[in-house]
Amino acid sequence: MKREGYNLIAILGPTASGKTRIAAMLAKDLRSEVISADSRQVYRGMDLGTGKDTSEFLVDGDVVPCHLIDIVDTGHEFNLFEYQKMFYRCFSDISGRGIIPVMAGGTGLYIEAVVKGYRMLEVPEDPALREELQKMDMDAMRKRLFKSNPALHNTTDTQDKDRLIRAIEIAEHSKVHEFVEEMEHPRINPFIVGIRWERSVLRDRITERLKKRIDMGMIEEVKSLHNQGISWERLDSFGLEYRYVSRYLQGKMDFDEMFRQLNTRIHQFSKRQMTWFRRMERRGTVIHWMDNADYDLIKRLVEEQIG
Repeated sequence: MKREGYNLIAILGPTASGKTRIAAMLAKDLRSEVISADSRQVYRGMDLGTGKDTSEFLVDGDVVPCHLIDIVDTGHEFNLFEYQKMFYRCFSDISGRGIIPVMAGGTGLYIEAVVKGYRMLEVPEDPALREELQKMDMDAMRKRLFKSNPALHNTTDTQDKDRLIRAIEIAEHSKVHEFVEEMEHPRINPFIVGIRWERSVLRDRITERLKKRIDMGMIEEVKSLHNQGISWERLDSFGLEYRYVSRYLQGKMDFDEMFRQLNTRIHQFSKRQMTWFRRMERRGTVIHWMDNADYDLIKRLVEEQIG
């Protein structure tokens, strides 16, 4: 049955599922625009390692507009508050032109923050707190963070010292300051399509894509970022491709070991993405799962619902 009032189409799925291409094709056919929901593709210069392929937005000779890609430098600590604020700005602009935007991505936290309207607080830096935290070891800081925020959404913040400091700063500020609405959240009524594959097929797609990205120059990309002044520690904090290629470039592992470990970690990451999406469903988010990135079926489903 058609449900009235959808004002956002969201295409989500695990890495290598083909969601970005599906979203671009759908946006082209609907004369729409794509808003990315990827926590690493916001960074300039991080292309092959994040799977950022701008050619996916070239559909039948036309370039489909895509927002929230390449918006900050790698030295900037991009956060969920910034993403939500920028997304709502893009959403309002596109909707204001009579267009239903198409969201595409695999970062479940970003997607959920938008469709569920997380209440977010903008937190200033606290120099005194930062000085205190710099003297603590990582384990002590993690304990302090989980004490302040037992329901922590994003545990990747606990792996990098700068991000851990920022997470503590936000958690402790939020405990003593009442929430002040920074911006009016637009009403979001999303129609969400999930792309899934049989597990063994997705494993093959992940491995083949990794090989292709290495052949295209992913190792050289990481080396170039380091030569531009991005520290090994900062590259490591981005995880996955940047972490393991950095370790290879530093001589901490050989190529075969790097490939094996990275391939395994990407498969594990894919499983975590699906776990997040299933948790979204348990919390009441309706996801319409489609197998094998069948565009014709997806387009028909969306058109039935959106009109």
